[in-house]
Amino acid sequence: MPVKQASGRVTLTHAKGSSVELLMYGATIISWKAGTIIEPQPIERLFVSSKAAVDGSKPVRGGIPVIFPCFGPPSHPEHMKLAQHGFARNEVWKFDSIVMDNDEGVSVRLTLEPTAGIIAKYDKPFHLAYVVTLAEHQISTDLHVTNTSTSTAYPPDNLEFQALFHNYIRAPANDVLVFPLQNKNYFDKTEASEEARNKSKVETRAGVDVRQFTDSVYEDAGGKYEVTWPGGGVEITVRELKDVVVWNPQQAAGAKMGDMEDGGWERYVCVEPGHVRGFAKIEPGKTWIGQQVISVIHHERRINQL
Repeated sequence: MPVKQASGRVTLTHAKGSSVELLMYGATIISWKAGTIIEPQPIERLFVSSKAAVDGSKPVRGGIPVIFPCFGPPSHPEHMKLAQHGFARNEVWKFDSIVMDNDEGVSVRLTLEPTAGIIAKYDKPFHLAYVVTLAEHQISTDLHVTNTSTSTAYPPDNLEFQALFHNYIRAPANDVLVFPLQNKNYFDKTEASEEARNKSKVETRAGVDVRQFTDSVYEDAGGKYEVTWPGGGVEITVRELKDVVVWNPQQAAGAKMGDMEDGGWERYVCVEPGHVRGFAKIEPGKTWIGQQVISVIHHERRINQL
């Protein structure tokens, strides 16, 4: 069966062998296996820490967590009761339907609506639909955010939020380059002072590495990125996700994480498309769709300068 549900998990399998596994808890993708034209045997493309909780007790350290409605510590007045990164990644979603099942790919839709627990900390009306689509060499994730308010008052009862796909790309961190981010404005969240963290910098590197503790938010970053390393890589293209975060804690911060396996920071880079500088805004009855498509790079592509 191309779609299998069991024990709070959904598994998608493509006819050519690629696969995706996701948890109903957080709608978190915890595995994506795909090959290349040259090496068709599917291999794992995402990193999940061996110490990660995958039993629904806490958000998963790895895979592709869904971040909504705030990224990082809440800053919007309507989000102040929320924990860091909001609630979407630690709520149990519902399986809605199989969207597609043919030779091209297989796709499922999960949904999340306000529960009593959510309403206690976030009282805005909303509906989330998350569509995950698997093809032979790529995966796409689409987050549909609907403002279900029926208010006709003025000013309108807008839904203001941030959203992000927190991709943990399995890769040799010390050899990774992310591009093209040269000349993009970014905010360096590793800076010691709040003033420095809120000061915009300009990226000078042709290829961004994560050999040191890196936590950079690139604003209006272009929407198409390549993450490459010797012998491999992925391409990420996005829609309605204007920003991208590049993160790797390295040992400096990674060793302090209780759910990070020893040396785990050497095995991934997070390249996270999102709308996280400012807030997306949708009027009552309207829907916003943020999409990413992650594709395997079949032929090695490297650049010579950092």
